[in-house]
Amino acid sequence: MRSKGTGRSIGKEKAEGVPDGLALFRPLEFYVIDFEQLKENIQACRLCRDEFGFEPHPFFHGGRHSRIMQISQAPSRRVHGSLRPFDDASGRNLRQWYGLDETAFYNSDNFYFSAMAHCYPGKTAKGDLPPPKRCAQWLVREMEAVDSQMYVIVGRKAAEFLFPEGEFSRLVFGDQMLKGKSALVLPHPSPRNINWLRRQDFAERLIEVRKKIHEVLDLNEAVSP
Repeated sequence: MRSKGTGRSIGKEKAEGVPDGLALFRPLEFYVIDFEQLKENIQACRLCRDEFGFEPHPFFHGGRHSRIMQISQAPSRRVHGSLRPFDDASGRNLRQWYGLDETAFYNSDNFYFSAMAHCYPGKTAKGDLPPPKRCAQWLVREMEAVDSQMYVIVGRKAAEFLFPEGEFSRLVFGDQMLKGKSALVLPHPSPRNINWLRRQDFAERLIEVRKKIHEVLDLNEAVSP
C-alpha cells in the first residue's frame, strides 16, 4: 500500500506478518494470542524494575474488539499513578482533537490503548526517558490479539517505529495503512508541542481526523469534551 503523502510504501509487512518496526521480535507463531492471558501478562510484567529504580505500573485499557487501537509512546508520570491512559493535559488535548468526551474516549468498545511501553519509564533533566525496546514485544502481541477497525498512532517516536520509511510530517498529513487497516498518524498532544499546536494546516487536518474517527465509532455528531 502506498501512502498518499509520500508515494512510498508505508508500513510494509514482513513475511511473518509483522510491520517493519516490529520485525526484530520473534515470528508470531511463537506467541499464543489469548486476550485474557495477554492482559494478565502485561499487568504482571516487571522486566524493567531494576533499570527503572521504581516499581513499574503497566497500564491496560481496552477490549479485544475495540473499534480503534491507539498506539502512543509511553505513559506519563501521572498515568503511572492513575493507570488511566492519557489522564493528563495531553489527554485533554487529544480528546479535544477527536471531539470526544471522557465517556466516549474511555469506552472500551471505542478505544484500545497501547503504546511502545506500558509503563512510565522515568525521566532525566531533559525530559521523560524513551520506552525500553523490550516493551515492544507486548505491542506485537496486542496488534495480533485486538480486532480493531483502525489504528491511530500518536507521537513521532511511535510513528517512526511503525513507519520507519516515512517522513513524519507526510505521515501526519496522509492517510496510511498498517497491517491492512486504515491508520492515522498524529503528533504528540503535549501542551509543550507548540510548533504543531499552532499550525493552521494541522488544525485543518484535525477536521479530517475527527471525521474519520467519528465514522469508525458510528457517531453522527461531535461528543464535546
